Amino acid sequence: MAYVINDSCISCGTCAGECPMGAISEGDGQYVIDAGACIDCGTCAGACPTGAITEG
Repeated sequence: MAYVINDSCISCGTCAGECPMGAISEGDGQYVIDAGACIDCGTCAGACPTGAITEG
């Protein structure tokens, strides 16, 4: 199951830079993960400073 970004996102962009698949992009007000491109590696969740990324 793909990871998701919740409302704790501060739009710092750290997750996007860490994603090996390029599945994270800046959305309207916060970053979003493309579920079709996400390989469930969890790298983004480990990099997020606010813990805003969880398994969806």
